[in-house]
Parts: sequence; C-alpha cells; structure tokens
Amino acid sequence: MLQELGRVIIIIGIVLVVIGSLFWFFGKLPFLGKLPGDFLLQRDNFSLYAPITTMIILSVFLSIILTIISFLKK
Repeated sequence: MLQELGRVIIIIGIVLVVIGSLFWFFGKLPFLGKLPGDFLLQRDNFSLYAPITTMIILSVFLSIILTIISFLKK
C-alpha cells in the first residue's frame, strides 16, 4: 500500500518537473491567461484577475492525463 503511494508521489513529482521544464524552455505560453472568460478588473487601488477559462482548460487537461495514467495502471 505505501509502496504504491510512494510511486504515485514520485510520478507526480516527475510530471511536475517535466511541466516546469517545458514552461522554462518554451517561455510563457502566450494564450494562457488571455482567453475569453479570463477576467481582469482594475480600479484605482484594486485589481482582480480571475482566469476562469484557463483554469477550466487546465483542469480538463489534467483530468484526461490522470484518467490515462489510472487506465494504464490497471
């Protein structure tokens, strides 16, 4: 049981390192944060940024990846 948990944590760490490396090598992705549905509200001494569409897309992408990983484990 604990060995499986250890493997999962290591795999998640490797995936995060790969994703971080991709962001580092390719720079900031130009379309993330500028999609329709990403809100930016600026007032005099206040600014609020809510990247709703970007977070939905990233959530769907991560759900697909995790579903594939769990399917391959079986």
